[in-house]
This record gives sequence, C-alpha cells and structure tokens, in this order.
Amino acid sequence: MRTRSIPIKPKLLTSNLLLILTRNPELGKCKTRLAAKVGDAAALSIYEFLLDRTVSFTKDLDVSKWVFYSESIWENDVWDSKIYAKKLQIGSDLGQKMANAFEEGFNSGFKKIVIIGSDMYDLSQEELEEAFSKLENHDFVVGPAEDGGYYLLGMTSLKKELFQNKSWGTDTVLSNTLKDLNQEDLYMLEEKNDVDHYEDIKDIPAFKPFLKHMKE
Repeated sequence: MRTRSIPIKPKLLTSNLLLILTRNPELGKCKTRLAAKVGDAAALSIYEFLLDRTVSFTKDLDVSKWVFYSESIWENDVWDSKIYAKKLQIGSDLGQKMANAFEEGFNSGFKKIVIIGSDMYDLSQEELEEAFSKLENHDFVVGPAEDGGYYLLGMTSLKKELFQNKSWGTDTVLSNTLKDLNQEDLYMLEEKNDVDHYEDIKDIPAFKPFLKHMKE
C-alpha cells in the first residue's frame, strides 16, 4: 500500500529573528549624504567598513537572521549565506520595506523580531541581545538615534501604524513613532549615533583612514 507523505512546516530553531536592511555597496549609490562631503569613493569604502562591522556583531547572535538587499541579492559577499537568509526589500519607501519584512517574519512564525540597518558603528552583540531580552517583558523596543530617527525597532506583534505617515530620513521619525507607541508597553534603549553625515564620523579614530583626503 502506498503512503502519501504530508509536507511538514519546518520547526523554527529559534523564535527570535533579526532583520537587517542593507544597501548594495555600489559606487555612487550608498551613503549619498556622506558622499556629498567626502566623495563617492570614500563613502563606498566607509559603507563597506560598516557592513563588515555589522557582520562582526550579528554573526554570532543566537537568533535567525535575514538580510534584505536594496537592489539585488548578492550570493558571494560579506553576508555568509550559511548564517544569513538573503531576501530583497519590497516597498516604495522605507516604511513599507520595514513593514513587509516584519510581516514576513511574523507570518513565518517568529515571536520576537528586531530590525536594524547596516550603518551602525557603535552597536554591539550584547546590545542586540538586550533588545531581544527586553521583548520578554515588553511589547516594543526602540533604539533612539541622535538625529531624530531610530537605529533599532523590535516588536512582538506587527503594528502597521509605525510604518505609515512618516517623513523617512527626517528628524521627526522618532517623535512620530513614539506617538504611535504612546499606549504601548515600550522599552527605550540607549541613544546612539548612526552614520549619515561627515560630522557623524570626523572625530572617530576608526574612520580616519577613509578621511585622509579631507581638509577642514
């Protein structure tokens, strides 16, 4: 007698998921605000340095990890496909791209999801672990950025309002996001500085090799 195999949905190794939004590191297409000051070549080198940095503090994190590319998925790059699942960003703006990434994660069965970009210099594995641990007792976690945005967002269920009616890339993003979370159980992480402008890096020794051509 023949038996018919029934496909079984694979069990998740962890209920935690880290989403990483990244831009494909191409000349003239990344860190454009920084490039306006330091030039396209230096901006690309700085971004590649930040990508390596992001890998260093995420690769050993004991969670599932998805990397979302801006343009196309690159098979052989800093994101080891044995560690990071590779996907493409979907949406017309940053809000839609983040919302779609979160929605896919929750639909896949993950319970705690955190999203970051790939341009943080002073973020650490321990701080990411803290963000996930805070989601044990809180519904949302936000890492505020000095420029009025946020460098990290975590949640235990999808709240679509967080990704709607925002002027992305401006100093109003954090304040408007916090208004949406006013009635929610929220934990705020330490404020940090992401890398968007020359002023963000000019006094940090690690970036000096990329700025030798700059004159004050």
